[in-house]
Amino acid sequence: MRIDERLAAVSQPTFSFEFFPPKTEDGERNLANALGELSRMDPTFVSVTYGAGGSTEQKLKTLEIVSRIKHDHGLEAMAHFTTVGATVEELRATLDLMRDSGVENVLALRGDPPHGQDEWVQTDGGLQYSRELIELIRENYGFCIGAACFPEVHLHAASGESDLRYTKAKVDAGARFLITQLFFDNHLYYDFVARAREIGIDVPIIPGIMPITNVAQITRFTSMCGASIPGRLMRELEARAEDPDAVTEFGVAYATLQCADLLANGAPGIHFYTLNKSPSTRAILSALRCLAPWRDAVPV
Repeated sequence: MRIDERLAAVSQPTFSFEFFPPKTEDGERNLANALGELSRMDPTFVSVTYGAGGSTEQKLKTLEIVSRIKHDHGLEAMAHFTTVGATVEELRATLDLMRDSGVENVLALRGDPPHGQDEWVQTDGGLQYSRELIELIRENYGFCIGAACFPEVHLHAASGESDLRYTKAKVDAGARFLITQLFFDNHLYYDFVARAREIGIDVPIIPGIMPITNVAQITRFTSMCGASIPGRLMRELEARAEDPDAVTEFGVAYATLQCADLLANGAPGIHFYTLNKSPSTRAILSALRCLAPWRDAVPV
């Protein structure tokens, strides 16, 4: 089922999970365990990413996992898809495989530069922008298309205003919902949504949340994607940095409060960046469903 149809059909917030293709046998076991545990949480959909290189092997691995999730777990799964390292002809070939495999939903992204490259370089015969990829998919395939957005501005954007205009262009091109980059200050999300609505972006904007389980890891992630960690949050994390269990417990508590506030203030759902682990996400989502903070919320 198309994700835009699922989002429109429910009266309560949606919950979704992101996974990534593992590279080792241990990673395969982690993914299998996470899928087994989190599938019981009845997510609205899940998504599967692939590495920054965007190789054919990585794309096929993503497609294999998406198909497995749909067939073995009965969940609606969305494939991430980027322009990295592919000509238009190669993009079409992969999209054909997705269509023939029963995929209905695609998250269309420009993608990050391959490992070892600091700057984005368009592939000869390929596409430059995610908007172009969205147009290609919309004009030639029946997929429901999602896109990314950035409450703290994309790393390569000239300004917040130009980034927002480009987000509008992606929606105008055919994106039916948006998922945000991770963030840790909800005011960033509320401000972004307000500005998006002002310029006519009317699709659901789903906040992306990453529960913190490791201080060094989250510091690395945020430096790579341009997200910020509020000073008070960073001080609490640093105070627990030598105690991994304490970091995880605090991370779960913080994310639970963050999600509860978002849902109480009208967010349409939560997209969890799980890192192929289930305990933190399961704890947060279970608490949210017990609290039901969305009961009196006005949608944003």
